Amino acid sequence: MTVSEAFKARKSSRAFLPQEVSPTLIEAILNDAKHAPSGVNMQPWHVYVVSGEKKHTLETKVIEAFEQGRKEVMDYAYYPSTWGEPYKSRRKETGLLMYSTLGISKEDKLRQIEQWKLNYRAFDAPVVLYFFIDANLEKGSYLDYGMFLQSVMLSATEKGLATCPQAALAEFPSIVKEELGTPENMLLLCGMALGYEDKEALINSYRTPRISLDSFVTFYR
Repeated sequence: MTVSEAFKARKSSRAFLPQEVSPTLIEAILNDAKHAPSGVNMQPWHVYVVSGEKKHTLETKVIEAFEQGRKEVMDYAYYPSTWGEPYKSRRKETGLLMYSTLGISKEDKLRQIEQWKLNYRAFDAPVVLYFFIDANLEKGSYLDYGMFLQSVMLSATEKGLATCPQAALAEFPSIVKEELGTPENMLLLCGMALGYEDKEALINSYRTPRISLDSFVTFYR
């Protein structure tokens, strides 16, 4: 698989097979990703690989908190507080694509909630990666981290695995930190589901569109 092929093959999978992922394969992916660039070689990534009983315990606690109506403030603002265009329309289009694929109407709030709760189970992927960053670092390190995350996903794609990067897995940072025993100076950025894609699952049949170059590129010659 070429890099170009991996870019196009990668997608956010939301249904996984129960097949386990070997620790050796996970280590190979992270060994690939560690070559991502970072300012003055800071390498600001801290990764917690969670599976098995620990994954079950953690996701159970998060789902219980969600069902009880508990809310936490994420360690950083992932989304804007006010949605403007064109981002508001793109967000809406993405949601409609997923729900229409599943046959969930906008009036069916119960099914929408049940579908959302799957986020906290990492869509039943056998492995979840939790990504942390030192609270003292600045925006440049967040840019570096994005390149690391993309590197993880591309390496996983090359090796026949599927991923789904998830901001939702960072919505209850206190629960995650307590369960994983992370240092106090660490911020929870996001999680990532990792496993083998269930290619028969309806939800994995849709793809989000990409805008054309002339929508975001300006050439000067």
